[in-house]
Amino acid sequence: MNLTYEYRLYPRNRERALLEQLLEEHREVYNAALSQRKTAFEMHGEKAPALSQWDYFREWRKQPRILANASSVQHTLRRLDKAYVAFFRRIKDGETPGHPRFKGQNRFDSVEYTYGDGVKLEYEANWDRFNLYVQNVGNLKVKFHRFMPDHSEVKHVVIRRRASGWYVYLMLECPDPVVEPNGLSAVGGDVGLLRLLTLSDGTEIDNPRWLRENLAELRRVQRRLSRAKKGSKNRKDKRLILAKLHEHIARIRRDFWHKVTFWLVHHYGLIALEELNLAFMTRNAHLSLSAHDAGLGMFKTLLLSKVADSGSAVMFVNPRNTSQACSGCGEIVEKALSVRVHSCPYCKLVLDRDLNAAINILNLALNKSAWIGPSGVNVGTGPCVA
Repeated sequence: MNLTYEYRLYPRNRERALLEQLLEEHREVYNAALSQRKTAFEMHGEKAPALSQWDYFREWRKQPRILANASSVQHTLRRLDKAYVAFFRRIKDGETPGHPRFKGQNRFDSVEYTYGDGVKLEYEANWDRFNLYVQNVGNLKVKFHRFMPDHSEVKHVVIRRRASGWYVYLMLECPDPVVEPNGLSAVGGDVGLLRLLTLSDGTEIDNPRWLRENLAELRRVQRRLSRAKKGSKNRKDKRLILAKLHEHIARIRRDFWHKVTFWLVHHYGLIALEELNLAFMTRNAHLSLSAHDAGLGMFKTLLLSKVADSGSAVMFVNPRNTSQACSGCGEIVEKALSVRVHSCPYCKLVLDRDLNAAINILNLALNKSAWIGPSGVNVGTGPCVA
């Protein structure tokens, strides 16, 4: 099992300046490699792999006062390679290709390392704290707010600059957990934008609308930014304030979903959800802002990560007719999206539209998986993750 742990870094002024220089060097590598590959592709149609450019950048590293570590430069080349792989995939699929773009200043915010090659964690006994040693930069203070799991091994490290400061992401390889079924009951959930989640047992989780609640403040900050002179320090400061506000909103959203998903996996043995087309929602002119604000993709990702060691299971079902079908008799009762109450003319069942859909989702999951009691075991043919 692979996990990523995030820690805050507190570099001193000299170390911060070196980190900025390190990012700038990697940006130059990315842009130079992109220029070479773009020229080769346009002139000869060549699709050279990332490390075929390493000979050139090995010589580049021999310049004086270069901070970039050899393996980290190779990771930057692989990063460009991933962008080209996605580019050719889009061409093959007939999509709008979108050629990889050059990175401007302040548009390159992370550096990757192989752990032990230019970067490692060190314990400083005198101060009872952990430091992150980065080659040619120094020992950076780490806010080690939680310990890593036992028997885990750090494989990969990403150092990233964000609006609020510097962070390190430690990517761990851990033994697969041995978990027993938690013996809890099954529940169905209808995901939406009016209410983020409606469960088949009647539990409703409202939509806090984090972005919409802060639109007034965002407008004020953006207005001040637009009035600042381009290229001035004042404009740079205003841009930083705006970025910090967006980061604050994103952190509130992520914290909310962490708490909700933790609660779900510790209260239910099977969580049945509809397989939503998030691309349709985020590209729809009427739904895109609310869909991005809700963070439903984040909800799915965090839920899947938490069921891995909780003894719970998640199953996704086809959402077709889950809102239109009656959960009491199974008859189709067509209704517009604006109709929020399900009223069946056949069996006289009247209940909330989303609750009716959640019950239908649960029934579909139980029928598909042949679920018998809260066993906590994934079975069936549907896309299921435990």
